Amino acid sequence: MSFTVGAHSARHVRRIARSFLSEWEMPELTDAVELGVTELLANVVRHVPDRRCALLLERQADGVRVEVADDCPALPVLGDPGPDAEGGRGLLLVAAVSDKWGVGPRIEGGKTVWFEVSSAR
Repeated sequence: MSFTVGAHSARHVRRIARSFLSEWEMPELTDAVELGVTELLANVVRHVPDRRCALLLERQADGVRVEVADDCPALPVLGDPGPDAEGGRGLLLVAAVSDKWGVGPRIEGGKTVWFEVSSAR
């Protein structure tokens, strides 16, 4: 699904993800997937000038993979924000709720940030 991220996009995408997880009989993954998606979309809002992205929610044998791709070539960096910092914790949260995550350039330009959550967690 491709879209421009707006003020209410994360709420709508969380609802869509919740629906898929319910249909796939993986409701135990809902909290982790919703938090991860919210953080990745927040990064699009903050760092992608046109706020356009593509989202992939993929069912796997033992869980779910979520990808958010955009045309901005700048790769995000896992930060170490101080206790008073107002931002910089998004990828730390994604890392905390997922089994694995990563980021890489896309062949057509831009990048993809992804995470996976398994039912075995």
